[in-house]
Amino acid sequence: MRSPIHNTTSVTRIPVLRHPPCSLGHVKLPWQKSDESSPVEPAATPDPTPAPAEQEQPRPKGYTPPKGRPTPKRREVEIERGVIRDRNAPRSQAQASAQRKELKKSMSKEEWKAYKNKEREENRSHQREVQKAMDSGDERYLLPRDQGVERRFVRDWVDSRRFINNWVLPVALGLLVIMFIGTFAPTFANIMSLIAMALMVVFFIEGVWAGSAANKAVREKFPDTTATGLGLGFYTYSRMTQPRKWRSPKPRVAVGDKV
Repeated sequence: MRSPIHNTTSVTRIPVLRHPPCSLGHVKLPWQKSDESSPVEPAATPDPTPAPAEQEQPRPKGYTPPKGRPTPKRREVEIERGVIRDRNAPRSQAQASAQRKELKKSMSKEEWKAYKNKEREENRSHQREVQKAMDSGDERYLLPRDQGVERRFVRDWVDSRRFINNWVLPVALGLLVIMFIGTFAPTFANIMSLIAMALMVVFFIEGVWAGSAANKAVREKFPDTTATGLGLGFYTYSRMTQPRKWRSPKPRVAVGDKV
């Protein structure tokens, strides 16, 4: 019986020699004169730091960066706020109407609608600014009857006191209600009418006294003034009859403060 023959082939492994990567840094080249020559230097990388000339220059004190738009002139700002009048603005209603018609012809419907909306919003904003300035007592926006140091003093004089005339408007509304009720209850209406007439007499007497006292206080505060008399007394009375929250300019002093 034949025994099986096993082919035993011995495999000899050849060792693989691993050499370090070749570098020309330690090799002497023919054009090098000495062994001390340095190897090839790598290419210089650009310095990310900008040059001194390219760096931001120091700004002087008080430097303001540009706004990107021209600064409006003072006259343009005052014209926009309504402090002064524009010379190029139309001086009559006919001129304003003619300019508006020409402007409307040069625009489409959409542009004209957008222009009117913008104009309406600007007018509202301007009115709010003017009213705010009037309430604060800015002389540039006050009505002629409110201008002057004497009128300002009278307003403070009235605002620092309480008067029966502060109830003029509520009493007037009460009289309207009484007149309406009088058709159903004549007796009650007659009694309330007598009370209202008595209050009217009190209002009148207090108004005369307050006007005289305000004129006297103004003459003591401003000896050289000429803005006294009946006009100042009526201004005092009109300020008294207004509710405190509805007064314009707004009160600057509280009730009881010394003026």
